[in-house]
Amino acid sequence: MSQTGTASGDVATRMSELVGKYLTFQLGSEGYGLQILKVQEIIGIMPITRVPRTPDYLRGVINLRGKVIPVIELRRKFGMPPAEETERTCIIVVQVETDDQPITMGILVDEVSEVIDIPERSLEPAPTFGRGVNSSFILAMGKLEDRVVILLDLDKVLTAKEKVALETAAAEK
Repeated sequence: MSQTGTASGDVATRMSELVGKYLTFQLGSEGYGLQILKVQEIIGIMPITRVPRTPDYLRGVINLRGKVIPVIELRRKFGMPPAEETERTCIIVVQVETDDQPITMGILVDEVSEVIDIPERSLEPAPTFGRGVNSSFILAMGKLEDRVVILLDLDKVLTAKEKVALETAAAEK
């Protein structure tokens, strides 16, 4: 089989593995999705305690039923301008994998949209943006009726070093 046939077969296999349910949410006018199995719960905005000397995208930590959980602001992580919090602003509590152990963290989003089931025919590989742009955190693009949803690989949104910083921030509080 040619290299092209093998590569396209690998892409098809990868896309079929991504079929399933996704929790969709908004950051500004952009739609994003997370694999539903990564989501533990969705909570309303609550007081977030800032942790000194942490990156600006690390909004701080919350006390969720006695457990201290770091909260990242995806807008800042993605280089988007900050937005005013509204009654729709919420925290999605997720679990991400590290080398040692899973980390429970919150991601602050503008609003949660819905849970959708994305079939294989609606999935497309993430576009290539060129050498200088790291898009490894994008699982795929979900093509819906009138919009595109960027499906995120939460395990790759943060680097290993950033995950260590999250663990440290949660442990210090």
